[in-house]
Amino acid sequence: MSDSALELILERAKDDEHKASLALNNARIELDNYYQQLQQIEQYRLDYCKQLTARGLDGLTASSYSHLQQFLGSLDETLAKQKAAGAQFEEQVEKCSEYWNEMRKKRQSIEWLLEKKQAERQAQLDKQEQKMMDEFATLQFARQARR
Repeated sequence: MSDSALELILERAKDDEHKASLALNNARIELDNYYQQLQQIEQYRLDYCKQLTARGLDGLTASSYSHLQQFLGSLDETLAKQKAAGAQFEEQVEKCSEYWNEMRKKRQSIEWLLEKKQAERQAQLDKQEQKMMDEFATLQFARQARR
């Protein structure tokens, strides 16, 4: 495979790695947003429980208490759904991380191959140069020996 073809493949691999990195960052941001939203709902539930307790001390009608309990139940349902969705966000981060690692390894492999080809080329050039130097030295020695 020619160097220019490998260079093109390397550029594509770098682009793929960059896109994978962006996807991973977005997945992490979404996960952070999820955690913040979950924390806000939990805090709202806690505040609501405190409010229910404070109202209970002042006295509540059965109807008001029932309404507050229903609302608390719906908050609990929302929290359960949010927590279930959390696994999806975490799984997405994991998948993006694995994909980014694959793209990084692919790029590194291509870079290694290019470096290997360059080292082989340099070794060949060094060998040719040494051969020329040996021939030159042999010719010089032969000229001096004829004198």
